[in-house]
Amino acid sequence: MKIKEKLLACTAATCFALSAVSCGNDPISQNTIPSQTEDSLTIGLSFDSYVIERWTRDRDIFCSTANDLGAEVNVQSANGEMETQISQIQYFIDLEVDAIVIVTIDADGLRDAIRSAKEAGIPVICYDRIVRNADADLYISFDNEAVGAYMAEAICAEIGDGGNIVEITGPVSDYNVSQVMAGFESVCEEHEENILMSYNCDNWRSELAYDFVNDNIDVVEDADIIMCGNDALAGETVHALAERGLAGQIKVVGQDADLDACQRIVEGTQLMTVYKPVERLAKMAAEYAVKLAKGEELGVDTVFNDGTYDVPYVAIDSIAVDKDNIDDVIIESGFHQREDVYMNVDEEGNETEPSEVAEET
Repeated sequence: MKIKEKLLACTAATCFALSAVSCGNDPISQNTIPSQTEDSLTIGLSFDSYVIERWTRDRDIFCSTANDLGAEVNVQSANGEMETQISQIQYFIDLEVDAIVIVTIDADGLRDAIRSAKEAGIPVICYDRIVRNADADLYISFDNEAVGAYMAEAICAEIGDGGNIVEITGPVSDYNVSQVMAGFESVCEEHEENILMSYNCDNWRSELAYDFVNDNIDVVEDADIIMCGNDALAGETVHALAERGLAGQIKVVGQDADLDACQRIVEGTQLMTVYKPVERLAKMAAEYAVKLAKGEELGVDTVFNDGTYDVPYVAIDSIAVDKDNIDDVIIESGFHQREDVYMNVDEEGNETEPSEVAEET
């Protein structure tokens, strides 16, 4: 099967699964995966939601890689509802899948569900986010403390020591947030930066960043820069700043290298982002999932303590991206196309047409 065909097949199955989740109390229909042969492998993949732009890219690459290795993938989205995600994991257990991969909503909410899967003999991978005290079979993610450090280093280089920072981050239920903030605040402390205010956006809802800026503009106006937990939050932050003529005067940082964030970097309203090679993460996770499904050894020596257990851990490096290396990192890698990144600016970086943020204002 060609890669394009496999991606379309996976996406179609995902859409069916999403519609099934939304209907009644029965969270998933038994028709969401293809019929299997006796020797085929099935992997259950549960996302928290698709509110973060990159998740669809992760999903498609994971499915394509797993398909290449002879496994079918049943993809579900919990739409940010913990009880739905627990039901999906139980569904995978009842279906007797060969492995389960989870992008958890809550670092602490799936411990019992994972324990049930392991008691049923089904290995579990925590993808991108750890489930604490759960003794998963593998945790694969990026080095989140390094991500936070990259953000802080860019900020400190921009504003110098003793500057004023506002933090707009993701939910406390996402353990990645505390890891990123540990790396971020460690660097900021070295440079004696002042954290004026911190705010957590529940479920990564980017509109909450917009509301926060408007509700706390007196504090925000005193900031030299705003640290945003991801690029979606950065986008809504810049939107709110633009309405007050502050976009570009108070810059932001983020992570994920979303297209609109890359556009803001070349336009001058976002200082930097962190590029996380999701293609590598998704491909490796699919390879490990198939290994676990076959009962093979992972060959992973590094561990991450989930609070109780040392879990095999694969950490993937990320790259800080700003206007000086965006061509080399983002465009040369094919992550985004040059014409898309520079849509609103000319070769000298001058704005050629109103940006999306400006149009909305």
